[in-house]
Amino acid sequence: MSERLEIHPLNPQLRVVRRVVEVVRGGGVIAYPTDSCYALGCQVGDKGAQERIQRIRRVDEKKHNFTLVCRDLSEIATYAKVDNSQYRLLKALTPGPFTFILRATHEVPRRLQNPKRKSIGLRVPDHPVVAALLAELDEPLMSSTLLLPDAELPLNDPDEIEARLGKLLDLIVDAGPCGVEPTTVLDLIDGVPVLVRQGRGDASAFLPGGD
Repeated sequence: MSERLEIHPLNPQLRVVRRVVEVVRGGGVIAYPTDSCYALGCQVGDKGAQERIQRIRRVDEKKHNFTLVCRDLSEIATYAKVDNSQYRLLKALTPGPFTFILRATHEVPRRLQNPKRKSIGLRVPDHPVVAALLAELDEPLMSSTLLLPDAELPLNDPDEIEARLGKLLDLIVDAGPCGVEPTTVLDLIDGVPVLVRQGRGDASAFLPGGD
């Protein structure tokens, strides 16, 4: 069974944060809360952990299913090519429940990129636990929504996560139930924002025809 650690959702304990980071750096796969819903996470570049997440979610390895969860805009700029107009939009919507599709830089492993568009999904969540984890980890988390193939909504309750996935995960970061609505996804590659998926975040003001 996986390890399970309770963490305060607003004031995460440093000892718990350090243990989570230790597991991630050791090649582990974690379930952790975000400002939208629970997600699966592992270290960037860890092929074995990436493949484990794909098996848990039962997704095609060729599909674009991973997001780099970043601390801030400067970290996004390390992994994605961002022009001035894109930067202004990112600044307005981060931190928050949004995923942005952007051109990947050479810092992103090729297997994480969309093979045709050379793109990557990135986000900066507005959640104290994620902020603490990323500050201690000092790099992004490779992440995927905790949505199982037989479900319409992501898993939300740590008890259910443990019951269904306890043997497949290394650690469950238990901050209590969080949301079940995934992020809003915006494709920024061609300059004009394109709404790919409407989720929790409201980006209507930034879309063509928006106020």
